[in-house]
Amino acid sequence: MESSRSMRIFHRFYVVFPLFLIIFALSGCSGQTGGTWPGLGSGEPPGQRSQADIASSPYGTDASLTPPPSTGTGQAVKVAILLPLSGSNAALGQSMLQAAQLAVFELGYDTFELMPRDTATGAGAAATSAVTSGAQIILGPVFAEDVRAVKAATASRGINVIAYSTDWTLAGGNTYVMGFTPFGQVERIAAFAAQKGLRRAAVAAPADQYGLATAQSFEDAAARSGMTITRALSDASGYDSVFIPAGGDSLSSILMRVTNANARKLGTGLWDDARVASNPAMNGAWFAAPSPRARASFESRYQATYGANPVRLASLAYDSTALAIALAKSGGGQPFSAASLTNPNGFSGVDGIVRFRRDGMAERGLAVMEIRNGQVAEIDSAPTSFQR
Repeated sequence: MESSRSMRIFHRFYVVFPLFLIIFALSGCSGQTGGTWPGLGSGEPPGQRSQADIASSPYGTDASLTPPPSTGTGQAVKVAILLPLSGSNAALGQSMLQAAQLAVFELGYDTFELMPRDTATGAGAAATSAVTSGAQIILGPVFAEDVRAVKAATASRGINVIAYSTDWTLAGGNTYVMGFTPFGQVERIAAFAAQKGLRRAAVAAPADQYGLATAQSFEDAAARSGMTITRALSDASGYDSVFIPAGGDSLSSILMRVTNANARKLGTGLWDDARVASNPAMNGAWFAAPSPRARASFESRYQATYGANPVRLASLAYDSTALAIALAKSGGGQPFSAASLTNPNGFSGVDGIVRFRRDGMAERGLAVMEIRNGQVAEIDSAPTSFQR
């Protein structure tokens, strides 16, 4: 029986399987950073939400007080989340853990267990601990070197990993990279630029792995969209747009070399940064990124719950945990198999639609953003389905 303080308030988390929409529960839990973290607990919910707040939530439904469907087996579903919970990156890890716990509050159920493990003391050891404790899938870790250690520790154990890294070279085998990799962003911005009539693009990229890989990706995507490419920034008449896959000091340095002040600047999600938007030279720039409108509700709920704003990567922790809950609720003997994770219809979360390809890379539905007088505005909406 449920007590009043573990009353389940339901929200919708869309699993874009062809035939069903799963409704999940909000339950009260007490947080912790070790051991297991059950979907139902004896503690109070994080923060207090009024019925008016719940009713106005875009996740609210008329069936918000209906009990969730049974999982059928009654057996615990154990999901590990590996994050830096101590040390110099503890603030990042704690914010991401709170986001994952929020997903459990909103969507979890009795037998779902979230098992946090600290990667600051060794990611490989954290993964081994999780597997020994019965983890059926691992969420995280964040940093590339930690993902390598976890990949090595789990490859022979039949445990899949949803990593938060942006290092696309780690994808494959048992590892799915959920971080915001640039290639889909490049495809989206090249297609949008061509659609808007831009025909001649210059490319100015840093000579690092990210810059070289994204520059080549843009050249290929632009060619498919009918654009021509130049690297001659000094010829101001030779291009009407310039692709710059850089942020920070690298971006500032490249901007000094752009001789055509009227060229439309095109970029990636690296520009989803207040410091980039505040640069007057970036006014009118376009880049592709997940829609901030889709993320706004999550950020509002997180702030109301914890009294602080989430780190940007917190949405990955929320979405991956929500996905794990959704797959567990869908039933079947292997909810976290490669076939389940790579469903071509994908899943929809707070960063929009996403699906994992067979090569372990995440494909996302992205919006196009424009920097306007120091602010970022969405000028072309993200798709809501992978069906074409």
